[in-house]
Amino acid sequence: MMDKFTEEISHFIGFFHISVENARARDAYTEFAFTKVDIDVKKLPVHTSDFAAPFDLLGFEPGFGYRASPPDHWYVPAKAIAPEIIIAARSVGYYIDGRALPDGFKDDASAPANTVRYISPEIEAPGSVVNHFNQAISLSDDDYFSVGGHGFAYNPQVIDDSAVLEGFEAAAALSPLGTFDRPGSSNDMIAVIQSVIDQLETASGDGEAVQVHIRAESIDGIYVNGVLVDEAPQLEDYRSFDDAEDEATEASGSNVWMREDGSAAIEVSVTVETGGNTLINNVVLQNFWTGATVTLVGGDHIEVNAIVQINALWDADSISSAVGNWTDQAAANELFNIATFDHLDTSSSNKPVSGASEGYPAFWAVTEIEGDLMILNWLEQIIFMSDDDVGILSSSGVTTRVIAGDNFGINHASVFELGFTYDLIIIGGSVFDANIIHQLNVLFDNDVIGATADFQTFGEGTYSSSGNLLWNQARIGTVGDADRFDSLSEGQISTLTLFASGEGSLAPDVLSDEAFSGLQGLRVLYVSGDLINLQYIRQTNILGDSDQIALAMDAIAPNLQADWRLETGSNTLVNNATIIDLDSVGKTYIGGQQYSQETLFQAELISPHPDFGNPNPDALVSEAVLFLDGSMLGHDDHSAASGAACMPSDYDGHASDGVNSIIGH
Repeated sequence: MMDKFTEEISHFIGFFHISVENARARDAYTEFAFTKVDIDVKKLPVHTSDFAAPFDLLGFEPGFGYRASPPDHWYVPAKAIAPEIIIAARSVGYYIDGRALPDGFKDDASAPANTVRYISPEIEAPGSVVNHFNQAISLSDDDYFSVGGHGFAYNPQVIDDSAVLEGFEAAAALSPLGTFDRPGSSNDMIAVIQSVIDQLETASGDGEAVQVHIRAESIDGIYVNGVLVDEAPQLEDYRSFDDAEDEATEASGSNVWMREDGSAAIEVSVTVETGGNTLINNVVLQNFWTGATVTLVGGDHIEVNAIVQINALWDADSISSAVGNWTDQAAANELFNIATFDHLDTSSSNKPVSGASEGYPAFWAVTEIEGDLMILNWLEQIIFMSDDDVGILSSSGVTTRVIAGDNFGINHASVFELGFTYDLIIIGGSVFDANIIHQLNVLFDNDVIGATADFQTFGEGTYSSSGNLLWNQARIGTVGDADRFDSLSEGQISTLTLFASGEGSLAPDVLSDEAFSGLQGLRVLYVSGDLINLQYIRQTNILGDSDQIALAMDAIAPNLQADWRLETGSNTLVNNATIIDLDSVGKTYIGGQQYSQETLFQAELISPHPDFGNPNPDALVSEAVLFLDGSMLGHDDHSAASGAACMPSDYDGHASDGVNSIIGH
C-alpha cells in the first residue's frame, strides 16, 4: 500500500522511477554521518527583579466617596408657574424662588427679583447631515466561441447596446418622475421636493403598462403588481442564489465511467450556458436624526412619500425547428413590483402615565441652529451589463461545457442615522419632508438558436431561453401619528415671535401642554430657518443578454448520440430599498399650510416583438455561416451576412472578449 502522495506521483513517473529514487535516497543517506560539534556557549546571567504586593485587597466598601459629574438632565421638583416671574433667554434657563441650585449650575447676579437665573448645561445641537452615494457597475461580457470540428465560421452581426438603451428610454418614459440633479444647498433640496410634487400631481397614470397609480394623503398596505395583498412574496421562494454553487459542484463530477466489460466510457454531451446573470441593488436607510414630543412650525409643513417601480422585458426568442423535438425547460418569466407603505403610530406611547405628577416644567434650556437644518441622503445605484454572446458548436464524442454568462454584480448601501431627541422643537420657517424610491429593471433577452441544414441528433436535448426574474421591492415606513397636526395657539405664536426676536421665552400655555405633564424641565431646539428632510433612492438595472447560438455537425467524427443542453435565459434583476423615517413622536402645530401626499406607481412593460430583421433562425444561421475552404474563400472573405437588425452599419466584426470558460474533456 502506498500513501496518497506516492500514489499520485506514480501515475506520472511510474513505479520503476519511484523505486529508483527511493534506492538513491537510501544510498545517499548512508554516505553521510552526523558529527557532533562541541561548541562552548557562554551562559548569560539571569536577571531577576523584585516583586512585592504591599497592599491588601479590601472587601466591598459602601461608603466610598465618589461623586459623579452632573447629568444632562437637570430636572428638579416642579412648581406652579407664575407668569410674572418667568423670564427666558437663549442658552439660559430659569429656576423659581431662589432655591439652592443643583450641582453644575451657576447663579447670575443680574437676575430679576424673585428669580434665580442660571447658566444651563450645553445641549448638543443635531447639525445637518448631507450624504451623497453613487454606486455604479458596468460590465461587457460579449463572448465569441467556436467548439468542435464543424469547419464553419459563424460571424453574425453582434447585437450592440443601442437597442438596450432605446428600451431603457422607453421604460423610463413610463415613470411619472424625471431625473434630478444632486442638490447642493437647502434651496436645491426644496426645489427637488417641489418638482417631485408637481410631477406627481400632473402625471396621468394612463396606459396599458400601468398596473396601479395611487395618489392620496395616506397609503397603507402591501401592493404586489398593482394588487393589495396581506403578505409580500419572498425573494427566496423564486430564486435561490446557491444554485450556481450547486451546479458547479455537480459539473465537477467525473464524466467517465466503466462499462461491464471493463472498458472506459465517456459522457458525450454539449452544455452551453450564456445567461444566468445576476444584478442586485440593495439599500437600507434608517433616519432617526431628530424628533420631539411637541413641534412648533411657524410656516408650512409639506410631506411627500413616493414609490415608483417599473419592470421592462424584451424576450422574443427565435428557436430552430431542428430542436423542435427537444424539451423546453424554460420556466415562465416572472416580474414583481412589491411596494409597502406603513405608518407607526406613537400616540399611545405619548399619553401621560397614570398617576404621574400633574406638575409642569418650571424651567428649560435651549440650543439654537441659525439658518436651516438639512437631513439629506441621496443614493443612486446603477448596473449596466452586456452579455450578448455568439457561438457555434458541434459534438465530436467528448464532454463539452461552455459557460459564457453567469456574471454577478451587486451594489449595497446601509445607512443608520441615530441623532437627538428633544422635548420641544421650534421651527421658525417651514418643514419639507420627502421620501422617494425609484426602481427600474430593463432586460433584453432576444435569443436566436439556429442550426445548419444537416444538423441532427438522436440524444437527449433540452433548451431554456426564458425563466428570467425581474424583482422590484420597496418599503417606506414613517414614524408619526396620522392626526398629529394642529394649528398654532396664541401662546405658541407668541413663543415663535419671542424666539425670532432673540428673547427665547416660552409662553405659559406652551409649558402647560399635557405632553409635558410630569416633566420638570424641557430640552428645547430652536431652528431659525427651515427643516428640510430629503431621502432619495434611485435604483436601475439594465441587462442585454441577446445570444446567437448555431448548432452544426462535426465534419470529422460526428456523434449523433450526444446529449445537448442549452440555456440562454435565467437572468435575475433585483432592486430592493427600504426607508424608515422619523417624522415626529408627538404633536405638530403649524402656522401655515399643511400638505401631505403619498404616491404609488407600478408599471410592467413586456414587448412581444423581436429585434431581429429575420424571424427564421435557420435562415440567419445559413446566411451567417461560411464553409471554410481555402479554394472558395479569399484572405479577407469573412464578412458577416446581412439580415440582423439593431446594428451599426459600419460594424463587421464579432466581440473581442473571449469566452469566460470552455471546458472540453
